[in-house]
Amino acid sequence: MQQRFTEGEFYQENFEAAAYLTTYYSSETGNAFEGSVLQFTLSTICQAFASGNIKGKLLIEIGSGPTLHNALIASEYFQEIIMSDYAECNRKEIEKWLRRESGAHDWSRFSKFICDIEGKRSTIEEREEKTRSVIKQVLKCDVTQNNPFYPIILEPADCLLTSLCLEAACKDQETYQNALGNIVTLLKPGGTLIMIGVLNETFYRLGKYKYSCLCIDQNFVKSALQKQGFVIQKFEAKPGPDKATNILSDFEEIFVLVAQKTG
Repeated sequence: MQQRFTEGEFYQENFEAAAYLTTYYSSETGNAFEGSVLQFTLSTICQAFASGNIKGKLLIEIGSGPTLHNALIASEYFQEIIMSDYAECNRKEIEKWLRRESGAHDWSRFSKFICDIEGKRSTIEEREEKTRSVIKQVLKCDVTQNNPFYPIILEPADCLLTSLCLEAACKDQETYQNALGNIVTLLKPGGTLIMIGVLNETFYRLGKYKYSCLCIDQNFVKSALQKQGFVIQKFEAKPGPDKATNILSDFEEIFVLVAQKTG
C-alpha cells in the first residue's frame, strides 16, 4: 500500500533531492513518462525572456526545489537572483552546485539546450559561471506565511518566478489564493510574475511514495491572478501524456504564464 503525504510531511521526512533530480531532471528532455513537457517549459520561458520586456535588478524564484534550470535562463536578464525553498535538502542541493562540490547535479545539458535556443550567445561554461555569480542568496521560503521569508525583509523584486510550487504546497483553493497573495507582496508594482504549473493533477510520485497535488484548472488560475491585480500577458499550455502510460503523475496540462502586477 502506497503512502500519501502532505507537502510539509514529505519535505520533512521523505523527500530526497538527489532522487527527484534523477527522476525528473536527468536531461533537458525530462522523464520519458511525462513526454516533452520539460522542453516545452524551457523553450517557452526562454522565449518570454527573449522578448526583452522581462529584465531588471532582482528576480526572486519562489520554491526553486533543488533545480537550477530557471536560474540558468534568468541570469542573462537580471543582476541578482534570490533562490528559495521550504526544504533544507533542496537548498543544500543548490548550494552544492554553487560551490562546485563533488556530487552536485550536472546541469550542463540544460545549459547547452538554453544556449542553443538563444543562438549560442554564450558557452555552457560562461552561462554557468554567470549564473553562479548572479545568485546572491538561497533562502528558506514558506508561501503560507504573510512574509514568506520571515524574519528577513527583502527589497521588492522586478520579477517573481515560481514553478510547480503553489499547487504542491497548498491543501485547498483558499490556501492557494492566500499563498499567491503572500508571494505577490514581494513584487514591485508593474513587476512581472512568471508561473509554471500543472492543471488537474492530483498526485505525483517519487520512488515508492505518492504525493498529493492540489487539482486546479485554467479558469481558477486566471481568476486567482486577476483577484491579486494581475494582467495576464501570456498563457501557453501543453497537454500532458496519456494518463494510462504516465506512471509518475496524472496532470492533464502544463502551463507557462506571464503576468504584470498593476498595483
